[in-house]
Amino acid sequence: MKINVTGRHIHITEALQLHIENKFKKIEKHFENIIDIHVILTVEKIRMKAEATLKINKGNIFANSEKEDMYMAIDELVDKLDRQLKKQKEKKMSRRRNE
Repeated sequence: MKINVTGRHIHITEALQLHIENKFKKIEKHFENIIDIHVILTVEKIRMKAEATLKINKGNIFANSEKEDMYMAIDELVDKLDRQLKKQKEKKMSRRRNE
């Protein structure tokens, strides 16, 4: 799993990079077929925005989050992606059972 982090109007510090990597390891436990992750962090006046696109075997998954703190935005983003991946995995399992 490769993680690309891009910052718009923000410098990506080592602590921020480490926080992102640790959070996305949580997702990898639930879904092993993640090929690539692209995270975009943006600062717009007082709002911090985090977006991510996950490339998986059967397409892409996208989520975004806006908060007043970048770390909170990243945490919410990872939670959204985790829910989407669990839903994707459940769909895959239910299709196998129906065959």
